[in-house]
Amino acid sequence: MKKITLFILYVISINLFLSCCTNSTDQNNDNQYTLVSLKGPSSMAILPFIDSISQQTKYNRQHSKDENLDITICTEPLQVRKMMLDGSADFAVLPMTTAALLYNKDIDYKIIAVPVWGSLYLCGTDDNINDWDDLKDKNIFLMAKGMTPDVLFRYLLKENGLTPYKDVNLDYRFPTHIDLANAVLAGRADLAVLSEPFLSLAMLKNNNINRLFDLGDKWKELKGIPIAETALLCKSDIIEKKPEFVNKIIKIYSQSTDWVNNNINEAASLAVRYNIIDDSIAAKNSIPFSNLKVEKAKDVKNLIEQYLNVFYEMDPQIIGGKMPDEEFYQ
Repeated sequence: MKKITLFILYVISINLFLSCCTNSTDQNNDNQYTLVSLKGPSSMAILPFIDSISQQTKYNRQHSKDENLDITICTEPLQVRKMMLDGSADFAVLPMTTAALLYNKDIDYKIIAVPVWGSLYLCGTDDNINDWDDLKDKNIFLMAKGMTPDVLFRYLLKENGLTPYKDVNLDYRFPTHIDLANAVLAGRADLAVLSEPFLSLAMLKNNNINRLFDLGDKWKELKGIPIAETALLCKSDIIEKKPEFVNKIIKIYSQSTDWVNNNINEAASLAVRYNIIDDSIAAKNSIPFSNLKVEKAKDVKNLIEQYLNVFYEMDPQIIGGKMPDEEFYQ
């Protein structure tokens, strides 16, 4: 009963915030906003936020005149990127490397927070893999060359004495998280780097699949800091014109994330209701492994820079040819 009461109070607080925005005297399209997130940890983190909005409006409707804020859930970063390029996304959640790349390509968004701190794992059916040397001569599947899982994993291989493509074969035939998760589940990818909650879903449906390496933990072993994996971005003009609104979005994202971490069973039910994942047990299992926590970008600027610098040193073009300047951080 206590958890239900807390959730009701939480939803009321969000509804009051959204209601205040909607009841502005200036009810035009300038007051309509869209937050675009990815199907995965970043959307799991805002499930109460999504649920609250859906109680006022039809879920996933975009740019309706009677709405102040929509949340759109995409399956891949390229879909989010498209909405940023055409300007239909006011707030967007993307991998940190993609956020830096778009900023360096003069796409006018800035980072306001980091909501996910490591959701990538090496998984497989081989329970004899206990350390990096055990990967020698193995075939490992990754979702796409040059994307975050690929570059991060190649960096960790090198730092642990293995040369990618020589000591370890890397296979990119399954181009998306969902494609790769299905391949792992079907036994067509014996070793793979997967993100939550897709890994928990695969493990639930096939108990031969094991969680072998936590890439976030491996990063910490090398760097002594958590991995700033994901970025929450906002259009620059909104930051300039409505800073209080931006801060409220960050605050609600943070409160929503805290609620999810503390109410895993209820959050898992919402994950199924809003089609983030199709199994509540898998959703429940994934939350503790998703490392959900919202930190304002300026408060963790050093952690973001250290993370991006690894990608810059491997291949500057991954993040747009240069490190983002000070204006990237809000």
